[in-house]
Amino acid sequence: MNDTLTLQSIFARANVRALAAPILIVMILATMVLPLPAFLLDLFFTFNIAMSVMVLLVAMYTRHPLEFSIFPTVLLVTTLLRLSLNVASTRVVLLEGHSGPDAAGKVIEAFGHFLVGGNYAVGIVVFAILVVINFVVITKGAGRVAEVAARFTLDAMPGKQMAIDADLNSGLIGEEEARKRRATVGQEAEFYGSMDGASKFVRGDAVAGIIILFINVIGGFIVGVIQHDMAVGDAAKQYTLLTIGDGLVAQIPALIISIAAGLVVTRVGSEDDLGEQFVGQIFRDPNVMNITAGIIGVLGLIPGMPNFVFLAIAGGLAAIAWKMKQRAAAAVQAAPAEVAREAATTEPIEASWSDVAPVDVLGLEVGYRIIPLVDKGQDGELLRRIRGLRKKFAQEIGFLSSPVHIRDNLELRPQGYRITLKGVEIGGGEAFPGQYLAINPGRVNGTLPGRAVTDPAFGLPAVWIEGGQRDQANALGYTVVDAATVVATHLNHVILSHAAELLGRQETQALLDHIAKDAPKLVEDLVPKQMSLATLQRVLQNLLDEGVGIRDMRTIVETLAEFAPRTQDPLELTSQVRIALGRAIVQGLYPGNGEMSVLALDPQLERMLGQAVASGGDGTGIEPGLADALLRHTANAARTQEDLGMPAVLLVPHGLRWLLSRFLRRSLPQLKVLSHSEVPDSRTIRVTSLIGGQA
Repeated sequence: MNDTLTLQSIFARANVRALAAPILIVMILATMVLPLPAFLLDLFFTFNIAMSVMVLLVAMYTRHPLEFSIFPTVLLVTTLLRLSLNVASTRVVLLEGHSGPDAAGKVIEAFGHFLVGGNYAVGIVVFAILVVINFVVITKGAGRVAEVAARFTLDAMPGKQMAIDADLNSGLIGEEEARKRRATVGQEAEFYGSMDGASKFVRGDAVAGIIILFINVIGGFIVGVIQHDMAVGDAAKQYTLLTIGDGLVAQIPALIISIAAGLVVTRVGSEDDLGEQFVGQIFRDPNVMNITAGIIGVLGLIPGMPNFVFLAIAGGLAAIAWKMKQRAAAAVQAAPAEVAREAATTEPIEASWSDVAPVDVLGLEVGYRIIPLVDKGQDGELLRRIRGLRKKFAQEIGFLSSPVHIRDNLELRPQGYRITLKGVEIGGGEAFPGQYLAINPGRVNGTLPGRAVTDPAFGLPAVWIEGGQRDQANALGYTVVDAATVVATHLNHVILSHAAELLGRQETQALLDHIAKDAPKLVEDLVPKQMSLATLQRVLQNLLDEGVGIRDMRTIVETLAEFAPRTQDPLELTSQVRIALGRAIVQGLYPGNGEMSVLALDPQLERMLGQAVASGGDGTGIEPGLADALLRHTANAARTQEDLGMPAVLLVPHGLRWLLSRFLRRSLPQLKVLSHSEVPDSRTIRVTSLIGGQA
């Protein structure tokens, strides 16, 4: 029974809360239409004043604007309440004003007689001053602050969203916390946008108060003289005092609400309420109060000034400053003992693994002008490109790379970006959203005005142009791409160049698990029975280092399973895997079944290098002079081969392939080194140039 009553009371309370706002709005609208007796006017005017004071106090004790997110709606409701009371009181004043000063209720009478001394001229001046203060000073300033805050909040939204995504990606916060922060960012933008518009309610209320004042004075004068045969002077005084009282009753709550609006929009984020901030920041420096006390004291010594008041205030400020200095000195003396006591009683906070922030495997840092390209809320073009890059990489190379963690970096140039691998920069450049990069592939028919740069991905000469020059650039033979494509292409080039470093132990295990779905027995027999996961990873990295994809994992695993019992040397295993993948490697360099135009070594040079391998094992036995000549001749031959439109491929004996590949890779990354064993028997070979001899 008690449980039933409790539930009923909860539902009843919930229904009352849900009906409170509709009932209030209906009552406000009814006040405009239905005639109200003087007692109800007193009740509603008092409620209006109490409501404005409550709103002011809530605004003062609010620590963050979103704690009072209903404030724009409160502005609308309180403005509507004041205007409805103006309409109701105007009706009563014009109908019953001739009967006496309390015709419209005791509240209006008190404001019309007590506050302005029964002098309607003084009342008009006071009312005008209140309107000017409210309309020109407080409301206008608060509206401007709300407008600027709304603009800045909207401009800062992409950066805040990026920071939240970065914290989420790095593991500093969870999905639930990220969702709350995103909601807070959106609510801040909505709040300041609403405040920008809601401030117009108060300004309109001030204008309406002035118009209502003149209407009531003129209308009351006409009604009193013509309908009730009052003397001109009596009618002017009676109705003007009632109108002034009515206006003051409305303008004072309006002024209080405007002050509350100003307090809310001018607050700077802090955990303290307004009173704590005010006292803590203004009265924190005793030197300031000492100087102020000195200035006020000097003014108090001037003849004719209210000496007692000035000197009393100066003395009070000096006393407060002295007290603050005494307290600060006592705190300094007590600090060592307090520190020693804390050191003795409090254990130091131990470091934990949560203090170790993980390093992003792949990262893209952008300047603030590039943020729209990677902002999910603005449907950033670069985000879609990056997703496509990862998918293309997985299809072409054979494994899924780590996701690209994107974050903004204010240390970069506004249009700059930086690509990082395990926290280390491996690429960077600039991209200008809204412009296009015209790349010169080497066969253009003219020049273009713009910002001359170098294509960050391939090092070709290029120029940033405006959108209107795009057709002209295409006509001249330039390759024209937008800013998102520039960054995406550079990122793709960097990822492909560092594919081996992206294949970590975790990716290798995931790749094995993927293969095991179709060939579980094959994987089970290889790892860990015949070779370790680390050795497999090293073999795959060797392949990726030389630009060989690992899509055909079945062939790779079968080859390793065949040769792993004989050797565990990753280099020898890599060579055997390359032989097994020879057809795919050659197909990638020479599509179709046509003739292969390759570079080759002069037989004498071949013998010398063979001796170097035999003596040094890893190639360290190559003489410096021979190494320099080999590099120079190979570079010239490769350049000639590329000028003829053919791939730069060097064909060498199996025993020299690894040595020459590692030696030439750094200086000639475009050169591919194949061994005779890797070329299928069905392919025809034509040697176009001999390294160290004549073709």
